[in-house]
Amino acid sequence: MMKSYLLQTMKELALLGAIKNKIEISSLELSKKMKSSQQTSSRYLLELDKKGMITRELGIKKQLIQITSIGAEVLKEEFMQYQQIFELTDKIQFTGRIISGMGEGRYYTEQNGYVNQFKEKLGFVPYPGTLNVEIEHIERNKLRLLKNHNAIIIEEFETKNRTFGGVRSFHAKIGNVEGAIVLPLRSHYSNILEFISHHFLREKLNLEDGDEVKVVIYLSE
Repeated sequence: MMKSYLLQTMKELALLGAIKNKIEISSLELSKKMKSSQQTSSRYLLELDKKGMITRELGIKKQLIQITSIGAEVLKEEFMQYQQIFELTDKIQFTGRIISGMGEGRYYTEQNGYVNQFKEKLGFVPYPGTLNVEIEHIERNKLRLLKNHNAIIIEEFETKNRTFGGVRSFHAKIGNVEGAIVLPLRSHYSNILEFISHHFLREKLNLEDGDEVKVVIYLSE
């Protein structure tokens, strides 16, 4: 998690043009922008440099500073979060950790009633099983946003032995792999996201229990 004062420092540098170009600035000038002491501003720059967020060179009289691609990505993530707060965005991002399930995902994703609908409505036949992503409790609040958007409905169906419930689904992505999130219609949202894909994701993305991943859920069909 980026410390707030480092994030603010990068914002000030970015507003001066440090994402696309090297800017010439002294720690004293930065301190006036930050409303802090010169010593404090120098420390902030040192921390950002150590984290690989900025590069620093000695100019004739001042430092030449530029935000790295790593730093720019952090700012972009911050921007997306604010955009999600104030605008109607077309996607929601969750951060969570991989956990093992009870094996039920494989059973359900192998049922023809689901498989045929996944193929028709989502555009792929899932690899048997689900990848379970445990999100932090506070991130569950974002799931409420899904209730306000039209999901891709996988209808319930019956076999000789039982009835299988309907599912709300959304196109989603983990890393560069596309798939979908499936949410049972008749249950409350939990802190476990179930991700399906036509790939065996643990192998495709080299994932193990405890690994942190980002899940992007798309709100438009």
